[in-house]
Amino acid sequence: MLPYTAYLRVYQPLTAFPSAERAYWLEYAESPERPRRAGAVAAEHRESLRRLVAAPPRPAPEEESGDAYVRRMGGRTYICPWQTRLRSWLGLREFRTETPAALSPAYLPEAVARSAEDAFRRWRDRGEPLRTHILTSNWTVPLPWFAPFSAEERCLVLEGGADPAAEREAEQEAGRDSGGPAAPGGAPRRTAPRVLLYVTEASLARERLERAVAALQENIGDGPLLAAAERLEDWLASVAHPDALLELDYGGLVHLLDDERLREDESAAEVAAAVAGLERGEDELAVAMYRRAAQRWKSVRALERAN
Repeated sequence: MLPYTAYLRVYQPLTAFPSAERAYWLEYAESPERPRRAGAVAAEHRESLRRLVAAPPRPAPEEESGDAYVRRMGGRTYICPWQTRLRSWLGLREFRTETPAALSPAYLPEAVARSAEDAFRRWRDRGEPLRTHILTSNWTVPLPWFAPFSAEERCLVLEGGADPAAEREAEQEAGRDSGGPAAPGGAPRRTAPRVLLYVTEASLARERLERAVAALQENIGDGPLLAAAERLEDWLASVAHPDALLELDYGGLVHLLDDERLREDESAAEVAAAVAGLERGEDELAVAMYRRAAQRWKSVRALERAN
Protein backbone atom coordinates (compact mmCIF):
# COMPACT_ATOMS: atom_id res chain seq x y z
CA MET A 1 0.00 0.00 0.00
CA LEU A 2 1.37 3.40 -0.99
CA PRO A 3 1.47 6.21 1.58
CA TYR A 4 -1.68 8.29 1.86
CA THR A 5 -0.03 11.25 0.17
CA ALA A 6 -1.05 13.65 -2.61
CA TYR A 7 1.49 15.29 -4.92
CA LEU A 8 1.71 18.60 -6.74
CA ARG A 9 4.37 18.35 -9.47
CA VAL A 10 5.94 20.81 -11.89
CA TYR A 11 7.06 19.25 -15.18
CA GLN A 12 9.67 21.36 -16.95
CA PRO A 13 10.16 21.29 -20.74
CA LEU A 14 13.55 19.99 -21.79
CA THR A 15 14.51 23.49 -22.89
CA ALA A 16 14.36 24.64 -19.24
CA PHE A 17 17.47 22.60 -18.35
CA PRO A 18 21.12 23.47 -19.04
CA SER A 19 22.53 21.64 -22.04
CA ALA A 20 24.27 18.84 -20.08
CA GLU A 21 21.17 18.13 -17.99
CA ARG A 22 18.98 18.39 -21.09
CA ALA A 23 20.98 15.66 -22.82
CA TYR A 24 20.77 13.46 -19.74
CA TRP A 25 17.00 13.87 -19.35
CA LEU A 26 16.38 13.32 -23.07
CA GLU A 27 18.25 10.02 -22.92
CA TYR A 28 16.48 9.16 -19.66
CA ALA A 29 13.03 9.83 -21.14
CA GLU A 30 13.76 7.46 -24.03
CA SER A 31 15.15 4.69 -21.79
CA PRO A 32 12.99 1.55 -21.53
CA GLU A 33 14.53 0.92 -18.09
CA ARG A 34 13.24 4.01 -16.27
CA PRO A 35 10.27 3.68 -13.88
CA ARG A 36 7.01 4.33 -15.74
CA ARG A 37 4.58 6.93 -14.43
CA ALA A 38 2.20 4.38 -12.91
CA GLY A 39 5.01 2.74 -10.92
CA ALA A 40 7.20 5.74 -10.12
CA VAL A 41 5.57 6.54 -6.76
CA ALA A 42 5.95 2.89 -5.71
CA ALA A 43 9.60 2.94 -6.80
CA GLU A 44 10.23 6.09 -4.73
CA HIS A 45 8.49 4.49 -1.76
CA ARG A 46 10.54 1.28 -1.97
CA GLU A 47 13.79 3.25 -2.16
CA SER A 48 12.82 5.28 0.92
CA LEU A 49 11.89 2.18 2.90
CA ARG A 50 15.21 0.51 2.07
CA ARG A 51 17.06 3.51 3.49
CA LEU A 52 14.94 3.70 6.65
CA VAL A 53 15.24 0.01 7.53
CA ALA A 54 19.03 0.01 7.02
CA ALA A 55 21.31 -0.20 10.05
CA PRO A 56 21.90 2.59 10.79
CA PRO A 57 19.03 4.22 8.88
CA ARG A 58 19.80 6.72 6.14
CA PRO A 59 17.28 9.58 6.19
CA ALA A 60 18.62 10.97 2.89
CA PRO A 61 20.53 9.32 0.02
CA GLU A 62 24.22 10.08 -0.42
CA GLU A 63 23.67 11.38 -3.95
CA GLU A 64 20.77 13.15 -5.61
CA SER A 65 18.39 10.91 -7.53
CA GLY A 66 18.83 10.60 -11.28
CA ASP A 67 15.18 9.66 -11.76
CA ALA A 68 12.23 11.77 -12.79
CA TYR A 69 8.58 11.69 -13.73
CA VAL A 70 8.13 12.06 -17.48
CA ARG A 71 5.19 13.45 -19.43
CA ARG A 72 4.69 13.91 -23.15
CA MET A 73 2.16 16.42 -24.41
CA GLY A 74 1.77 18.23 -27.70
CA GLY A 75 4.86 16.56 -29.13
CA ARG A 76 7.06 17.82 -26.28
CA THR A 77 8.76 15.98 -23.43
CA TYR A 78 8.44 17.27 -19.88
CA ILE A 79 10.55 16.29 -16.87
CA CYS A 80 9.82 16.45 -13.14
CA PRO A 81 13.00 15.40 -11.27
CA TRP A 82 12.42 13.37 -8.13
CA GLN A 83 15.00 15.39 -6.13
CA THR A 84 14.89 12.64 -3.51
CA ARG A 85 17.86 13.88 -1.47
CA LEU A 86 16.62 17.48 -1.23
CA ARG A 87 13.06 16.40 -0.45
CA SER A 88 14.38 13.98 2.21
CA TRP A 89 16.43 16.73 3.84
CA LEU A 90 13.47 19.10 3.87
CA GLY A 91 11.23 16.34 5.21
CA LEU A 92 13.73 15.60 7.99
CA ARG A 93 13.85 19.29 8.92
CA GLU A 94 10.05 19.41 9.10
CA PHE A 95 9.95 16.22 11.16
CA ARG A 96 12.55 17.51 13.62
CA THR A 97 10.70 20.81 13.96
CA GLU A 98 7.30 19.23 14.61
CA THR A 99 8.34 16.26 16.78
CA PRO A 100 9.13 16.73 20.49
CA ALA A 101 12.87 16.36 21.12
CA ALA A 102 12.24 13.52 23.59
CA LEU A 103 10.39 11.47 20.96
CA SER A 104 12.55 12.10 17.91
CA PRO A 105 15.29 9.52 18.80
CA ALA A 106 12.64 6.79 18.90
CA TYR A 107 12.23 7.24 15.15
CA LEU A 108 15.75 8.24 14.16
CA PRO A 109 18.99 8.08 16.22
CA GLU A 110 20.18 11.54 17.16
CA ALA A 111 23.64 11.02 15.67
CA VAL A 112 22.13 9.99 12.34
CA ALA A 113 19.78 12.98 12.30
CA ARG A 114 22.60 15.42 13.11
CA SER A 115 24.82 13.93 10.41
CA ALA A 116 22.06 14.38 7.83
CA GLU A 117 21.44 17.95 8.99
CA ASP A 118 25.16 18.75 8.71
CA ALA A 119 25.23 17.41 5.14
CA PHE A 120 22.20 19.53 4.30
CA ARG A 121 23.81 22.62 5.83
CA ARG A 122 26.98 22.16 3.78
CA TRP A 123 24.94 21.72 0.62
CA ARG A 124 22.79 24.77 1.40
CA ASP A 125 25.83 26.91 2.21
CA ARG A 126 27.07 26.37 -1.34
CA GLY A 127 24.07 28.40 -2.49
CA GLU A 128 22.14 25.46 -3.95
CA PRO A 129 18.40 26.10 -4.58
CA LEU A 130 16.00 24.87 -1.91
CA ARG A 131 12.90 24.75 -4.09
CA THR A 132 11.65 21.32 -5.12
CA HIS A 133 9.57 20.44 -8.18
CA ILE A 134 7.26 18.35 -5.98
CA LEU A 135 5.06 19.31 -3.03
CA THR A 136 3.44 16.63 -0.88
CA SER A 137 0.48 16.54 1.47
CA ASN A 138 -0.40 13.64 3.78
CA TRP A 139 -3.99 12.53 4.33
CA THR A 140 -5.53 15.45 2.45
CA VAL A 141 -5.32 17.76 -0.56
CA PRO A 142 -5.07 21.41 0.58
CA LEU A 143 -7.91 23.38 -1.02
CA PRO A 144 -5.55 26.00 -2.58
CA TRP A 145 -4.02 23.16 -4.63
CA PHE A 146 -7.26 22.98 -6.64
CA ALA A 147 -7.25 26.67 -7.58
CA PRO A 148 -4.77 26.25 -10.50
CA PHE A 149 -7.01 23.71 -12.26
CA SER A 150 -10.34 23.60 -14.08
CA ALA A 151 -12.89 20.80 -13.87
CA GLU A 152 -12.21 19.84 -17.50
CA GLU A 153 -8.59 18.97 -16.64
CA ARG A 154 -9.64 16.17 -14.28
CA CYS A 155 -8.64 12.60 -15.18
CA LEU A 156 -10.16 9.66 -13.25
CA VAL A 157 -9.15 6.06 -13.85
CA LEU A 158 -10.70 3.35 -11.69
CA GLU A 159 -9.23 -0.07 -10.97
CA GLY A 160 -8.36 -1.95 -14.15
CA GLY A 161 -9.45 0.87 -16.45
CA ALA A 162 -7.45 1.99 -19.44
CA ASP A 163 -4.78 4.54 -18.64
CA PRO A 164 -4.86 7.12 -21.48
CA ALA A 165 -1.54 8.70 -20.50
CA ALA A 166 0.22 5.35 -20.35
CA GLU A 167 -1.28 4.34 -23.70
CA ARG A 168 -0.08 7.54 -25.36
CA GLU A 169 3.37 6.94 -23.94
CA ALA A 170 3.31 3.36 -25.19
CA GLU A 171 2.36 4.49 -28.69
CA GLN A 172 5.23 6.98 -28.75
CA GLU A 173 7.64 4.28 -27.63
CA ALA A 174 6.57 2.14 -30.58
CA GLY A 175 5.75 -0.91 -28.53
CA ARG A 176 9.13 -1.35 -26.84
CA ASP A 177 7.52 -2.51 -23.56
CA SER A 178 5.45 -5.63 -23.13
CA GLY A 179 2.66 -6.08 -20.66
CA GLY A 180 -0.74 -6.37 -22.27
CA PRO A 181 -2.82 -6.83 -25.40
CA ALA A 182 -1.95 -4.56 -28.25
CA ALA A 183 -3.83 -1.30 -28.57
CA PRO A 184 -4.67 0.22 -31.97
CA GLY A 185 -1.47 1.12 -33.78
CA GLY A 186 0.47 -1.84 -32.38
CA ALA A 187 1.44 -0.41 -28.96
CA PRO A 188 0.66 -2.58 -25.90
CA ARG A 189 -2.57 -1.62 -24.19
CA ARG A 190 -1.91 -0.32 -20.67
CA THR A 191 -4.14 -0.65 -17.67
CA ALA A 192 -3.75 1.44 -14.56
CA PRO A 193 -4.48 1.31 -10.86
CA ARG A 194 -6.89 3.81 -9.40
CA VAL A 195 -5.79 7.35 -10.12
CA LEU A 196 -7.29 10.82 -9.98
CA LEU A 197 -5.24 13.70 -11.26
CA TYR A 198 -5.36 17.10 -12.92
CA VAL A 199 -2.86 18.45 -15.45
CA THR A 200 -2.66 21.99 -16.82
CA GLU A 201 -0.22 24.45 -18.33
CA ALA A 202 1.74 26.40 -15.72
CA SER A 203 0.80 29.69 -17.39
CA LEU A 204 -2.91 28.92 -16.93
CA ALA A 205 -2.26 27.72 -13.39
CA ARG A 206 -0.58 31.00 -12.47
CA GLU A 207 -3.45 33.06 -13.92
CA ARG A 208 -6.01 31.08 -11.94
CA LEU A 209 -3.95 31.30 -8.76
CA GLU A 210 -3.58 35.04 -9.21
CA ARG A 211 -7.36 35.37 -9.50
CA ALA A 212 -7.90 33.26 -6.38
CA VAL A 213 -5.36 35.24 -4.34
CA ALA A 214 -6.87 38.56 -5.48
CA ALA A 215 -10.39 37.37 -4.59
CA LEU A 216 -9.27 36.24 -1.15
CA GLN A 217 -7.38 39.47 -0.49
CA GLU A 218 -10.38 41.55 -1.54
CA ASN A 219 -13.11 39.60 0.24
CA ILE A 220 -11.58 37.50 3.03
CA GLY A 221 -8.36 39.20 4.07
CA ASP A 222 -5.48 37.80 6.06
CA GLY A 223 -5.85 34.27 7.31
CA PRO A 224 -4.62 30.69 6.82
CA LEU A 225 -6.40 30.24 3.48
CA LEU A 226 -4.91 33.38 1.92
CA ALA A 227 -1.45 32.61 3.34
CA ALA A 228 -1.54 29.08 1.86
CA ALA A 229 -2.64 30.39 -1.54
CA GLU A 230 0.11 33.03 -1.54
CA ARG A 231 2.76 30.44 -0.63
CA LEU A 232 1.57 28.27 -3.50
CA GLU A 233 1.64 31.21 -5.90
CA ASP A 234 5.19 32.07 -4.81
CA TRP A 235 6.36 28.45 -5.20
CA LEU A 236 4.92 28.09 -8.69
CA ALA A 237 6.35 31.44 -9.82
CA SER A 238 9.81 30.52 -8.55
CA VAL A 239 9.94 26.95 -9.88
CA ALA A 240 7.94 26.67 -13.09
CA HIS A 241 9.29 27.55 -16.54
CA PRO A 242 6.71 29.57 -18.56
CA ASP A 243 6.07 26.48 -20.71
CA ALA A 244 5.93 24.00 -17.81
CA LEU A 245 3.05 21.73 -16.83
CA LEU A 246 1.47 21.45 -13.39
CA GLU A 247 0.04 18.15 -12.14
CA LEU A 248 -2.07 17.40 -9.08
CA ASP A 249 -1.98 13.68 -8.30
CA TYR A 250 -4.15 12.20 -5.52
CA GLY A 251 -1.48 9.50 -5.14
CA GLY A 252 -2.27 7.06 -2.33
CA LEU A 253 -5.34 9.04 -1.24
CA VAL A 254 -7.41 7.22 -3.88
CA HIS A 255 -7.24 4.12 -1.65
CA LEU A 256 -9.18 5.96 1.04
CA LEU A 257 -12.14 6.61 -1.27
CA ASP A 258 -14.47 4.18 -3.02
CA ASP A 259 -15.35 4.48 -6.70
CA GLU A 260 -18.51 6.47 -6.10
CA ARG A 261 -16.76 9.06 -3.92
CA LEU A 262 -14.03 9.46 -6.51
CA ARG A 263 -16.61 9.96 -9.27
CA GLU A 264 -18.43 12.56 -7.18
CA ASP A 265 -15.25 14.42 -6.19
CA GLU A 266 -15.38 17.73 -8.07
CA SER A 267 -13.13 19.68 -5.73
CA ALA A 268 -11.53 21.80 -8.47
CA ALA A 269 -14.93 22.81 -9.83
CA GLU A 270 -16.13 23.69 -6.33
CA VAL A 271 -13.06 25.80 -5.55
CA ALA A 272 -13.40 27.58 -8.91
CA ALA A 273 -17.08 28.26 -8.17
CA ALA A 274 -16.16 29.64 -4.72
CA VAL A 275 -13.58 32.00 -6.28
CA ALA A 276 -16.09 33.12 -8.93
CA GLY A 277 -18.66 33.72 -6.20
CA LEU A 278 -16.24 35.95 -4.30
CA GLU A 279 -15.45 37.92 -7.46
CA ARG A 280 -19.15 38.52 -8.22
CA GLY A 281 -20.12 39.29 -4.65
CA GLU A 282 -22.21 36.12 -4.41
CA ASP A 283 -21.21 35.33 -0.86
CA GLU A 284 -23.72 32.53 -0.32
CA LEU A 285 -22.46 30.64 -3.36
CA ALA A 286 -18.83 31.14 -2.32
CA VAL A 287 -19.47 29.89 1.21
CA ALA A 288 -21.53 26.92 0.04
CA MET A 289 -18.91 25.76 -2.45
CA TYR A 290 -16.06 26.25 0.02
CA ARG A 291 -17.87 24.34 2.77
CA ARG A 292 -18.71 21.51 0.38
CA ALA A 293 -15.07 21.02 -0.62
CA ALA A 294 -13.74 21.60 2.90
CA GLN A 295 -16.12 19.06 4.44
CA ARG A 296 -15.12 16.42 1.89
CA TRP A 297 -11.44 16.74 2.79
CA LYS A 298 -12.12 17.08 6.49
CA SER A 299 -13.80 13.67 6.42
CA VAL A 300 -10.82 12.18 4.55
CA ARG A 301 -8.27 13.69 6.91
CA ALA A 302 -10.19 12.33 9.90
CA LEU A 303 -9.22 8.82 8.74
CA GLU A 304 -5.65 9.53 9.92
CA ARG A 305 -6.86 8.99 13.47
CA ALA A 306 -9.37 6.24 12.73
CA ASN A 307 -9.07 3.11 14.86
